[in-house]
Amino acid sequence: MNLAQKHLEHCGHGITDIDTGELINIASGEFVTTRILNITKGESGNPGKIQGTIENQVNIGDIDKNTKFGIYGKVDNLSGLSIDTSKEMEVATRDEIQLGKATILCSLDNKTVQEYEIEIEKIFKENNYDNKSMEIKVTDERLLEKTGGIIQGMSGSPIIQNGKFIGAVTHVLVNNPEEGYAVFGDIMLKQARGIRGRSLKSLYFNNIGPI
Repeated sequence: MNLAQKHLEHCGHGITDIDTGELINIASGEFVTTRILNITKGESGNPGKIQGTIENQVNIGDIDKNTKFGIYGKVDNLSGLSIDTSKEMEVATRDEIQLGKATILCSLDNKTVQEYEIEIEKIFKENNYDNKSMEIKVTDERLLEKTGGIIQGMSGSPIIQNGKFIGAVTHVLVNNPEEGYAVFGDIMLKQARGIRGRSLKSLYFNNIGPI
């Protein structure tokens, strides 16, 4: 499955009501650019977070759908973003995913996207009902020093293994921020294909831009 760059956004999980935990019905919405202000490091019992602000309220696209597998829509204004739209990456099927080494991509400094090492610890191949498809663990000392592991705001960070996109970060374990969950890339692709009845041109991640 080829993943070229152009259209759709996904952040790994949907927007939910803070009180009920239920998905919020979205009639319409916009994607806008943001700037990171501060990073709070995660620790056991207290998940960290990335704090940011809307930057110049630049609209880069429209939201179509809020689902339990993420937020989808059309991103059609990349002129103000430092993104290389010439790259392509294949989406791996879940059968291609292996236990062991992988990497995640994320930006924590408003400048460059960095690649950090993780481990795929468990794979739930039969899981099609939620976004906890894989258990993952951050092993990269640079990321552990910066964030303590997975923190709020890293949802949607792409996971790469053997040169293919295999999924995206979705959750952190509150009692151990080094570990968390990720959703399969093939689930994301299936969801995206149904948006607006158009064929998929790309996925666009909240943390770094299109992949």
